[in-house]
Order: sequence, then structure tokens, then C-alpha cells
Amino acid sequence: MSARPSASRRTVLRGAAAAPVAGLGPGLAACSPGAGGSPSSGPTGPVDLGAASEVPKGGARLYREQKVVVSRARDGSYGAFSSVCTHAGCPIDRLEGTELVCPCHGSRFDATTGEVRQEPATVPLAKLSVTERDGRLVAGPEA
Repeated sequence: MSARPSASRRTVLRGAAAAPVAGLGPGLAACSPGAGGSPSSGPTGPVDLGAASEVPKGGARLYREQKVVVSRARDGSYGAFSSVCTHAGCPIDRLEGTELVCPCHGSRFDATTGEVRQEPATVPLAKLSVTERDGRLVAGPEA
């Protein structure tokens, strides 16, 4: 009888990592926005966010409950985006300076442009309209 060499630990682990995970199928569908319906992209109508003075010039403010982030340029103009991650539809709950951080998979977005700074998200945040009315900010879907 000849002895067969046993597989190394590294070989076994490589094989396990390459094996598909049951129920997820190709592309990890459980993480995609299409799994179980599309995610909310923020407000569906105009929402009052409060005093415009709460958004600093050159900075941003995250409105968690409304799922909106508003930035303010040095010239005083405002920009707004949905704060729902475009990767898996998770509400973003952290703002570091002008960078949004998704708690689910670590995607990062620029709060002033909505652009992706770190994957796994590959699609920018949905742009919202924002206006200042009587010293208060109102944001909603773009018309």
C-alpha cells in the first residue's frame, strides 16, 4: 500500500473559500439592492430638516431620521443626497468630516458630491434637491 500525501491546511482553506455559499448564488445576491426589493433612497417628498445654520460652511450634516445628508460649500450653496447606501440599501449612520461611512459593509461616500470613495458600493448616492426657506432647509427628490 502506498501512502497518499494529505492536503495541506492552505489547500483545504483555498478550496473552501472558492466554494459557492449556499443560497447566495453568483455575485452575493443577498447584498444587492435587488434582493427582496429595492432599498429606500431617502425621502419621497419634501422634508423640513431644521435650521440652515446647523450646516457649517465647508462642512456637512447627516440627518439620520430623514435619510439625508446636506453639505454647504464655502460660498454658502447647499447640496443634498440620500444617505441610503447604494450597495445594499443600508441607512448610513456616520459622518466623518465630509465622508459618509456605511455600517453594513464599509462603503464610503463624499457628502459633498455623493461619489463613492470606497467600495463595495459602486453607484453614487441619489442626489436630492435642497432649498433654504425662511432660514430652514427643505430637501426632497429632484424634480
